[in-house]
Amino acid sequence: MKQIDLLKRRIDAAMGRIPCDWVLKGGKVLNSLTGDWETLDLGIIDGVLAAFGRGFQGKRELDLKDRWVVPGFIDAHVHVESSLLLPHEFQKAVLPKGTTTAICDPHEIANVEGVRGIETFLKAAETLQLDLKVMLSSCVPATHMETNGGGHLRAQDLVPLLKYSKAWGLAEMMNVPGVLSGDPDSIAKIEAFSNRPIDGHCPLLQGNELNAYAATGIASCHESSELNEAEEKLKRGLSIWIREGSVAKDLDALASLLTLWNSPFLGFCTDDRNPLDIAEEGHIDHLIRKSIQLGLSAPLVYRTASWSVARHYGLDQGPNRKGLIAPGYAADLVILDDVNSCAIGEVFKSGQLVSELAFPNITGSSFENSIRAEAPAASELEGPVGSIHCIDVLPGKIITQRSVRSSKDPAVARLSVLERYGNGSPPANGYVSGFGASLAGAIGSSVGHDSHNLCVIGKETRDMEVAMKWLVQAGGGFVVVKNQQVIAQLALPVAGLMSTLSHPEIAESLKRLRAASREIQCELSEPFLQLAFLCLPVIPALKMTDKGLVDVEEFKIISVRA
Repeated sequence: MKQIDLLKRRIDAAMGRIPCDWVLKGGKVLNSLTGDWETLDLGIIDGVLAAFGRGFQGKRELDLKDRWVVPGFIDAHVHVESSLLLPHEFQKAVLPKGTTTAICDPHEIANVEGVRGIETFLKAAETLQLDLKVMLSSCVPATHMETNGGGHLRAQDLVPLLKYSKAWGLAEMMNVPGVLSGDPDSIAKIEAFSNRPIDGHCPLLQGNELNAYAATGIASCHESSELNEAEEKLKRGLSIWIREGSVAKDLDALASLLTLWNSPFLGFCTDDRNPLDIAEEGHIDHLIRKSIQLGLSAPLVYRTASWSVARHYGLDQGPNRKGLIAPGYAADLVILDDVNSCAIGEVFKSGQLVSELAFPNITGSSFENSIRAEAPAASELEGPVGSIHCIDVLPGKIITQRSVRSSKDPAVARLSVLERYGNGSPPANGYVSGFGASLAGAIGSSVGHDSHNLCVIGKETRDMEVAMKWLVQAGGGFVVVKNQQVIAQLALPVAGLMSTLSHPEIAESLKRLRAASREIQCELSEPFLQLAFLCLPVIPALKMTDKGLVDVEEFKIISVRA
């Protein structure tokens, strides 16, 4: 149907001259602009809200007496790969939780497969019921201090991808030193996307450096873990995305920032959240629920989860605009049985009940095994002995602390990172604390942000050898080893990042992996993603890549020996 005909149908439906596709009757509807709950009927036609008031007729009708209606939730920043799910399966997990739109950065698969990986997501996004907006990955690789498989993506590699309808802007600019030094590659990317949204990534940045970073046009940051840090960024014009992932959990620290005055410039994001946490706690609905429990106003929280993010990314413009319950906006709606606990009854996506949508069953992938390394022997996983620099993990944080310890300290475990792309490099070996003084086994992962080399922690190199061998043979995944035997595993054969299983099947595997990690006396509740972030050399203070121990503040590789 031509757009002019669709517009005429909207007008006729709003005037009551033709029946709507749906009429939702008598719900308490959130007006995100005033904070009021209006009791009225909503009429939907061709996936768009048109009729507001009383007395409209619908081909289908739903009585919403004593129920609430809020706009569909928008995840302001997510790596779908970190859900371990293919995009078609990801939408099955989050749409029933009320997330109808997500701003996605596919830089995990981009670091493995380059432009091909980004294009895979762009093409998939065009076929989804979930509205997945794809930000083009700005930092592949994240730094020069690691080895990836996707090569070095430059501005000229990214700009042609804007031909895809779901390509939306430039993803998180993690190379803060590059931006501040005027690195030509970083500046060229920012300039090429100057008329598009540009996301930031600047943990703990402040003062003149923050001013210089924001002066380039970078407009958001999801990496604030401290209140004063977020306040300063907000004052300098950056929108702040409050994150609750499976590892990084910042809502408790930042909740007081959510005021009526600030809320247009705040949003919620998950960043990296696995399907077990999505199933047990929720997705964006989890942040909403927790925010209200912390004493924040429900209308304020629901606006933050929708209109604030839509406005930032320009999603409140055009023929399919989002974020409000108002005439001409997409009928992306969440029906609540209870507003304060965010108890979801039904979800509408583009005027269709999510429970009635037909989802394609995607069972395979065109990606072959991307692990091309030889598994190292136990003797190759020995680190230096004596006084060493140690990475100190902080539960619930992806930033780390640092200390100088003895390699024999009971609180210290071994950490090895193996380059996986076939260059034949030996493993880089170091030390980490925080996984547990009584750790009695090994934990391994092919999810190692952002280059996704193989990473294993353990006390005994023989257990670590078994974990490395399993990762190589399986094409990637998560594994727990005890007494040189694999006791739990989840293969991630798609780029070493994602599974072809359903989200309930993956959730069950994660339960077994967590139980196995407790069996070997790991003290972290989510050790696998915590392990993954130990390889990310753009988050302070110490990290380990395949090239060695990285001092993030100094932005250089240092000796493990102290």
